Amino acid sequence: MHIEPSMIHPELRKVGAIMRFLLPSFTERKFRLAKTGVEALKGRSSGRVQYEQLFVPRADGSRLRLCIYSPHHKQDSVPGLLWLHGGGYAMGTPEQDEAFIERFIEASACVVVAPDYRLSLDAPYPAALEDSYAALLWLREHGETYGMRSDQLMVGGNSAGGGLGAGLCLHARDRGEVAIAYQILLYPMLDDRMKLPSARDNDGPVWNSKSNQLAWKLYLGNLYGREDVPIYAAPARSTDVSGLPPVCSYVGSLEPFHDEVVDYLDRLRTAGVPVSYRVYEGCYHGFDIVCPDASVSQEARAFLLDRFRLAAEQNFAAQPQGK
Repeated sequence: MHIEPSMIHPELRKVGAIMRFLLPSFTERKFRLAKTGVEALKGRSSGRVQYEQLFVPRADGSRLRLCIYSPHHKQDSVPGLLWLHGGGYAMGTPEQDEAFIERFIEASACVVVAPDYRLSLDAPYPAALEDSYAALLWLREHGETYGMRSDQLMVGGNSAGGGLGAGLCLHARDRGEVAIAYQILLYPMLDDRMKLPSARDNDGPVWNSKSNQLAWKLYLGNLYGREDVPIYAAPARSTDVSGLPPVCSYVGSLEPFHDEVVDYLDRLRTAGVPVSYRVYEGCYHGFDIVCPDASVSQEARAFLLDRFRLAAEQNFAAQPQGK
């Protein structure tokens, strides 16, 4: 899928051209450089919301860092949102998504927990899923201390974080230990097979087929290219998507993930899962982040926050008894 400049939304073209010039595609070396660069954000916050870090033990003796964001004036009986950052599973840190997090808190006074999950350059699948599930269990056990409702735990993420969120919701459904009330999957990374048209030979800005293929190779490790890739790693492979939480999503029409996202969400809807999503024409991957002031980015944010406010009012899921 070759992306001509004329196909790109007018407000996104200039930045798209710059991104294509500066970063034609990721290599492993570029992933490592970006990973190192973003790590400078760790432990930093704008101060516009309350921010703290805590560490929970992993089975191997290491520790998982959790970033906890909340309103400066604490409220009770608010949603608890587990937010998973993007970065192709290879790079990124929770602090990079503070703008997203601040908007969620402003919209509902929720508490957001963002785990610093292990990246594929350090540990391939299932490390990120294990960390995310550990963070979800932490929300179930400790969320009420921060004012979260036990029956309103939500999961969200963008890009690889959206794919990780989708996999986490499948995992939680199958384990039956935690009930998730809502999921937010923004242009999620769902399908390692890359067989649908938008994922093949896509040379769009920010994230293209070459970057995507390498990211999947790094994330799946020895599983890459096999038919038995777990659905929790690549949620598009799931044939049973029933019983999942209601979902909100959006995706650009020009990005590699377009077809797999639309297919996955349509299958959820067919299975009886409440789904609300938008496709933004002429938009490439991460358009709302790299061009935040564009009208289409503002429209996407408004859609997301409107659905999130509605979910905070209407979506609940009681925790399983005895878990």
